[in-house]
Amino acid sequence: MATPLRVTDPAETAGHALRTPPHNYEAERALLGAILMNNRAFERVQEFLRADHFADPVNGRIYESCAKLIEQGHQANVVTLKTYLERDDLVVSAGGMKYLASLVAGAVTVINSAEYGKLVYDLYLRRELIDLGENIVNKAFDATVDESAMSQIEDSEQVLFNLASEGTLEGGFQNFGNVVVTAINLAEAAHRREGALAGVTSGLLDLDKKLGGLHPSDLIILAGRPSMGKTALATTIAFNAANYYRTTDRAADRGKHVAFFSLEMSAEQLATRILAERSKINSHMIRTGGLSNDDFSRLVVASQEVNELPLFIDDTPAVTVSTIRTRCRRLARQNKSADGGSSLGLIVIDYLQLIAASRSERAENRVQEISQMTRGLKALAKELNVPVIALSQLSRAVEQREDKRPQLSDLRESGTIEQDSDVVMFVYREQYYLERGEPSQRAEENSEKFAERHTKWQERCEQVHNVAEVIVAKQRHGPIGTVPVYFEPNFTHFSDLVDQRHLPPPIED
Repeated sequence: MATPLRVTDPAETAGHALRTPPHNYEAERALLGAILMNNRAFERVQEFLRADHFADPVNGRIYESCAKLIEQGHQANVVTLKTYLERDDLVVSAGGMKYLASLVAGAVTVINSAEYGKLVYDLYLRRELIDLGENIVNKAFDATVDESAMSQIEDSEQVLFNLASEGTLEGGFQNFGNVVVTAINLAEAAHRREGALAGVTSGLLDLDKKLGGLHPSDLIILAGRPSMGKTALATTIAFNAANYYRTTDRAADRGKHVAFFSLEMSAEQLATRILAERSKINSHMIRTGGLSNDDFSRLVVASQEVNELPLFIDDTPAVTVSTIRTRCRRLARQNKSADGGSSLGLIVIDYLQLIAASRSERAENRVQEISQMTRGLKALAKELNVPVIALSQLSRAVEQREDKRPQLSDLRESGTIEQDSDVVMFVYREQYYLERGEPSQRAEENSEKFAERHTKWQERCEQVHNVAEVIVAKQRHGPIGTVPVYFEPNFTHFSDLVDQRHLPPPIED
């Protein structure tokens, strides 16, 4: 039987309707009085306190004027403020210069100015929380067709995150001696590892040596032209990292997970690709059902291996950075690691240009939107203290050059992609271009010269067969360079290049 709706008695809500938002005008006036008595009191609150944090607009206006004068190197007192505030309607309505004089007369002590500022800021947060709650209720009642309940939750979480991160009371200078001790502790930990990785493993030994692993709080851009193998390399790294977290004995890493946002491919397509990599079966054969009994048996064995991986896939199209942040936080809350810390070990996003701009991130052009997204992803990496790999497309300028190896300037809508990232890697396969550029005989050359040129082309094709290059074009904390790797296009699988051969220079036409 359905529970009948309970009609609320107006008398019950009368007390709530009369409640005023939390504030403390006395603390605001005491803080302003302390600043006017001694401008050094402003230094104790200027990092976190703004004019709009004051509940009384008059006090906020006075604080703003004090801040401007002090930051310009002038004294802020009743005399200097008179020039700026004696005709201000807001201040005049509160009593004008008499109100400023009363602030100084009522000042108790300068010592407690920081405590007054923290109280003013705390009450501002409480008022914002009340406002946020009311907006959530109103939006839920006035739902629109194009806004789902989940999108409202994500928007609200984003506002709450912004509220928690703005004007934080933490941070500031640290004593260099304390920082040195922390650095020595990190060096000692690295020494004890005896060359073991400091970051998350990519599963590719040569790439791990170049990068030292994928480091927490780093934003790693993995870019390349279509068909170069960006997604294949990303899935290889994701699998290897997840497999490490599944099998490791290291307490700090046990129980961590890998989050993979596939904005281009469906979860089923991505799973098929990973199964093809592990079973060494052509993915096209898996999709079309052209498998032998032995192939199917290998596929079953691979599926059992993959099934145990702590790998989570989200194939929602056109997600925003705030949505990614919300879902990563949720995943971290739902699954704790063995040491009780965050359960996230790696985040992979395929790919950057498919991320949608939220309403607050929409800009005049796509370059500005991409810039906001890269800043958001870097902030996400720092907040969750995990490496974030974001795949990116390259511009067509690559195709116009003789040497088609990518450069940093080839990043599409580059803006701040290069600036915000800690590592930029490119995937390049010369084999792809050679196979599509088989030489044809020119009108002016004889058959012998053509045969010689064609032979050189065939030799070069054999030299670069199944060889790809991971070009580390930027690394904030380490060297740059090229890492040759082995690539099997039939299985879209990357692995180490066992023979460590050095590629000869490209043939000259």
